[in-house]
Amino acid sequence: MNPIEPSRNPIRAALHGRVGVPIAVLRAAHRPAILRHLLALGEHDRYLRFGYAANDAHIRRYVEGLRFERDEVFGIFNWRMRLIAMAHLAYMVRSRQEQAAEFGVSVAATARGRGYGARLFAHAMRHARNEGVAQLVIHTLSENAPMLAIARKAGASVQREGGESEAHLVLPPADFRSSLSQWWQDSVARGHYALKNGHYRLRRWVWRALARQRTVVS
Repeated sequence: MNPIEPSRNPIRAALHGRVGVPIAVLRAAHRPAILRHLLALGEHDRYLRFGYAANDAHIRRYVEGLRFERDEVFGIFNWRMRLIAMAHLAYMVRSRQEQAAEFGVSVAATARGRGYGARLFAHAMRHARNEGVAQLVIHTLSENAPMLAIARKAGASVQREGGESEAHLVLPPADFRSSLSQWWQDSVARGHYALKNGHYRLRRWVWRALARQRTVVS
C-alpha cells in the first residue's frame, strides 16, 4: 500500500494522535441513543450492517445484548445530541497466544461522505492495539464496498467467499505513543461531548422559556 499523508487519511491521522471529529465512548446509559440510531437505518443499511435483514425486534435484542463491561462501543454525536455514527468493537480470544477483536460500524444516511466510518475504524484500531489485541477482524458482505475499502486502505488482507468477505488486520504492539494518543483523544472527546451536551441543554432551556413567555402573552 502506498503511504498516505496523515492529514489526508483519517486512519493514519488518528493513529498519529491528531484529533479530527471527537469520538465518544458509549456506556449503558447510551442504549436509547444507540437504539434510535440503528432503528433509523434503512432496510439495505441494516442488511449491510448486520449481514441479514434485521427487523426492529432483531435490533432491539442486539442493543439489549451489548456488553459494555467487555466490549467497547464508540459514537459520534451531532450538536443536537443525536448519535449519527457508531462502532462496536467486540473482543474475542482465538487462542492463548492470540487475542482478536471484531469491528462493526454504522453511519446515519444524513452523515455519509464525511469519513466517519474511517475515523471510527482508526479509533477502534488504536483502542484494540492498546488492549493487546493482535488482530482486527471484519465480517461483512462482499457488496459492502465502503467497509472493505476502509479495511484495505488500513492495510488489511481481505478474503472473499461468495457473498461474504472477511478482512484481517494485524496490529502492532502498543507503545508509549499509542497509549498517549489514546489518552489525549479520549480526553478531548470527553470535553467535546460535555460541551455539546451543555450547549444542547441550554438551547432546550431557552426554547422552553420562550415558549412559556409566548403562552403567557397570548
